[in-house]
Amino acid sequence: MTRTAAAMALALCLAACAVPEWQKPGTPLAEVERAMGRPTLVEPLPGGGQRLLYSRQPAGQQVYHMDFDAGQRLLRVTQVLTLENFQALRNGVDTQDGVRRRFGPPALVERVARFDGDIWTYRILDNGEPRQAHVHIDPAGVVRRVMFTDERMRDLEPPH
Repeated sequence: MTRTAAAMALALCLAACAVPEWQKPGTPLAEVERAMGRPTLVEPLPGGGQRLLYSRQPAGQQVYHMDFDAGQRLLRVTQVLTLENFQALRNGVDTQDGVRRRFGPPALVERVARFDGDIWTYRILDNGEPRQAHVHIDPAGVVRRVMFTDERMRDLEPPH
């Protein structure tokens, strides 16, 4: 095997280790962090465990929760940027802080004239189709509305 081929094989193996879905339950937290790098957010869980949140926003369409027990062993990996999870947000109840803890930082924060507050946009996949979830958050930090749009893929669309 040539050096180039060996280097490419090593790079492929290292990249494969960093895929959240491939991390096995029971893996120690330190091993996951070594493979995955620094998480986007860390949140305590009941019972002394913790959740590491790994976001691929703004370019990607995934956010992973990696839940660990009190013994710092991986319990589960969940991809949370789903249409169903955004539809479960409760208008007038859920807060900006809760949205950040659940989905991580948004891909984009915008303001529009017809809404007094920020619109947090997350890039998601819905049955393989690229979409965007727009979470409207009022000045008090309360979710007021969630809307969905198709994501226009500029590279795939013909010029006008």
